Amino acid sequence: QVQLVESGGGLVQAGGSLRLSCVVSGRAFSITPMGWFRQALGKEREFVAAFSRSGTNLYYADSVKGRFTISRETAKNTVYLQMNRLKPEDTAVYYCAARSGSDYYTPRAYDAWGQGTQVTVSS
Repeated sequence: QVQLVESGGGLVQAGGSLRLSCVVSGRAFSITPMGWFRQALGKEREFVAAFSRSGTNLYYADSVKGRFTISRETAKNTVYLQMNRLKPEDTAVYYCAARSGSDYYTPRAYDAWGQGTQVTVSS
């Protein structure tokens, strides 16, 4: 049974940085395309960043491009989301997810999710 556990969220001032981690177990991590999503209060879950199926391409939402970086460390079965120059509008619960479908930008393509970690950016 696949399990994803996020950590690294917290409260930070605007302009600050956080790094989220997601440890994956129960699935062949090296061949599983991973992604990050977020959900703000009262809003739908939205795409943030993802790996392509081959792992060689990275995809980002326009709202985070140039500020966030997705990476992975295969030896630790861990995917990261480095978030720099944070803005109050980045406040949300952040989820990592494992993808089985083809469309990296939609939650429907992901079949395993972590419990989420709260990120709050104060102005």
